[in-house]
Amino acid sequence: MSFQPYSAGASGLEPGNGAGRRVYVWQSKSARPRYGVHLLLIGLTLLTTSVMGARLALNFRYNRPAFDLERDLAALGDLWVQPWRIVDGLPFSLTLLVILLAHELGHYVACAYYRVDATLPYFLPAPTFIGTLGAFIRIRSPIYSKRMLFDIGIAGPLAGFVVLLPALAIGLAYSKVIPGIAHRGDLVFGTPLLQWLLERLIFPGVPSSDIYLHPVARAAWVGLFATALNLLPIGQLDGGHILYSFAGERHRLLSRVFVLALLPIGYFYWEGWLVWAVLLLLFGMRHPSIYDPTPMDQGRRRLAWLALAVFLLCFTLSPIRPGLAS
Repeated sequence: MSFQPYSAGASGLEPGNGAGRRVYVWQSKSARPRYGVHLLLIGLTLLTTSVMGARLALNFRYNRPAFDLERDLAALGDLWVQPWRIVDGLPFSLTLLVILLAHELGHYVACAYYRVDATLPYFLPAPTFIGTLGAFIRIRSPIYSKRMLFDIGIAGPLAGFVVLLPALAIGLAYSKVIPGIAHRGDLVFGTPLLQWLLERLIFPGVPSSDIYLHPVARAAWVGLFATALNLLPIGQLDGGHILYSFAGERHRLLSRVFVLALLPIGYFYWEGWLVWAVLLLLFGMRHPSIYDPTPMDQGRRRLAWLALAVFLLCFTLSPIRPGLAS
């Protein structure tokens, strides 16, 4: 979720404490929705994620490591000969797209409630090991209330979490036990706290390294990682918007503190956090100023604590690391 500069000004400000629904009246008209672009991108993303999901389903069926990059790249060519096998990837792709869509629609619906001009979600197909780089919406009008900023910022992660929670539980129920399977192949995935708790309920006494995740559970894992990443209290990430709602101008200093905290985590656990720290320092630290002295109410304070709990449930120090086959 990102905020873009908006050239038109407000023609009037209604009285109130900044928490109302209709705060500004805009003089310019919103750009027309580009439905064709949105449909094309989500269609391409469904295709790319289904291709990767088909390979995950085949590996799961034959108890092979989830990601064996050399074998997987060679086997993807088989889909040209048997294209109907892409259907096997739908459990993974549909689960992942619904989680991403729920997150972005959470932002979109909150924007619509406050009459903030925002686009529909844009999906990003990509030749990654999951077939996508995620999704985003563009917010094309400024926000002048911290409560509006908070509501829009928190709506996405909470909506996505509500969808990924049952997906993870269902995916784990269809998973199976194969000793040491998690350490085979080229990639080993960390176990977020929420996944660990559900595994203890569904597979009591079985270590996480012996649980082979069903493609639906693997899609939910991607949702967990995306949720944790978005809730980092930094810059213009969703967690950064929540932080700004409470900290105001201290947001800039606190964002830098949290970015610096990623450096030792990246050094000792996962080098990817170093990459994110650099990207955030270069491109994600600036936040539009909001001049609104209205304090957060008790209900939103509780939601902020809930967002922190969701972050802790989804976060893992080492999300991805090389496996034994690397």
